[in-house]
Amino acid sequence: MSLRVQRSDRSAPTTVSRRAMLRLGLGAGALFALGACSDAGAGSVGGGGPGTVSWAWQLPTTWDPVTSSAGSDVTMLALAYDALTALDGDGNAVGWLAERWAYNHDGTRVTFTLRPGLKFSDGSPLNAAAVARSIERGRSAPGSLIAPQIADLKTVAAHGELDIVLDLTATNYQYPLLLAGKTGMVVNPAVFEKDAQALATRPAGSGPFTLTSYVDNDHGEMRKNEHFHLADQIGITRFLLYPAADPATVVASVASGQYDVAKIPASGIKAAQASGLEVQVLDSMYVAVLDVNTSKAPFDNPAVVEAMKYGIDREAIKQIANFGIGDVCYQPFPEGYVGFDATLGTAFAYDPARARKILADAGLSGGVRSTLSAAAPIPAAVEQIQAQLGEIGIELEIDPVPRSQWTQVVYINRAKPLGYDGFAGRESPVQAFQVLFSATGLMNPARTSDPELVAQLAKVAATPTDDPSYPATLQEATRLAVTRFPNTFLFEVPSILVRRKSLAPLRPHPSLIRWEGVPA
Repeated sequence: MSLRVQRSDRSAPTTVSRRAMLRLGLGAGALFALGACSDAGAGSVGGGGPGTVSWAWQLPTTWDPVTSSAGSDVTMLALAYDALTALDGDGNAVGWLAERWAYNHDGTRVTFTLRPGLKFSDGSPLNAAAVARSIERGRSAPGSLIAPQIADLKTVAAHGELDIVLDLTATNYQYPLLLAGKTGMVVNPAVFEKDAQALATRPAGSGPFTLTSYVDNDHGEMRKNEHFHLADQIGITRFLLYPAADPATVVASVASGQYDVAKIPASGIKAAQASGLEVQVLDSMYVAVLDVNTSKAPFDNPAVVEAMKYGIDREAIKQIANFGIGDVCYQPFPEGYVGFDATLGTAFAYDPARARKILADAGLSGGVRSTLSAAAPIPAAVEQIQAQLGEIGIELEIDPVPRSQWTQVVYINRAKPLGYDGFAGRESPVQAFQVLFSATGLMNPARTSDPELVAQLAKVAATPTDDPSYPATLQEATRLAVTRFPNTFLFEVPSILVRRKSLAPLRPHPSLIRWEGVPA
């Protein structure tokens, strides 16, 4: 098969080889015609009445895309917000709120043209002026977590009712990709200019649903937004969103009708199938990773970091902790993605003898001690990592952190030396690099940078995504990041869902799950 590399509005894209991982979405045209494809019956599901879907998945860290602190929030935020662009099944930027865009000759200005007649969920006009004010807030609001991703945005202005013009400080062809996620989600200025704090629990967007009630850490209730620009493709009238269910009881909860669809661990697949439920394993851009704070001992010693990378048996973790689901990986991108560098295929393959020698050569044969933090409840993989690293002389005490405090403690306070987490791939690969490897990156707890990587990423941004040189340019950035930074990538983590047969299969896309065409 072949993968069309991410493109701008330029000429025909090049192709690179791919495997089944990115066979997870639909082309831009097929995105709007899903309803007729399903053989699932419509009607009452989940005990919530006709037209209701109950989803045990995750609650966002906040309903404000500007201050959202988790990449995985994008799926929940997309229930309430629309972005300027979207990704098709191959990860290409396609029109969404903006029906088209065009760059100037040197790539320093891009103009997005909106679809006519757009409205926010409250019925007010969603026009170029509103979009420009929303983007400007993301760039300049105190506490904005998307500001670093648009640091090269010089000005944004509305030209007429439909055109938004972005002037950049340097050439950057990544914006159509970047604006397909949280960075491009349009927030109603009438709300944030009056009370921006309210957005934490009361989103104000134009997405397929409107949040009608919300209980923090418990659930949210949403109703179909009749002003959504694809409202005729939404067959769900009432949407109930819950946090991930208890792994020990999630299958029973779906079988009983408490939920229509839920996330389950790999250990629950057989039980779900035995209960007569449907199981979907959806490939994703999510990768398990150890985030290393090299400003803290003992990981301020490069030998400890290098030994750790060779001391982890990723295949054993995948087989035991994740029941064989997912693929081992040594980089932030899965095989088949345009940024995947094949030369890193076994860059840090398990080699405990080499790991011990690295420590011995550094004068650390007496052992190294530290902590390994993870969000509670502790995943099984963490205990395996602890045992494996103990065998090479790195003794780690497991340090549980309440899930609600994880981002603050690990990434904002930067209080832990080593953390087990996951990285949710971003719409733009340059954005992914910024989050993981830049001096302002949230998931770079040491806040270190590398001049050569910075220069290479400038080349990536300056290369149109349909240019034949784009894949190699991006893959060189991947090589630099993986070999020069301490991040220890482990394995890809697919989303495993269990659902009642009365609900149609979910329709994944590269960075989120969408609900157009899913009848209830």
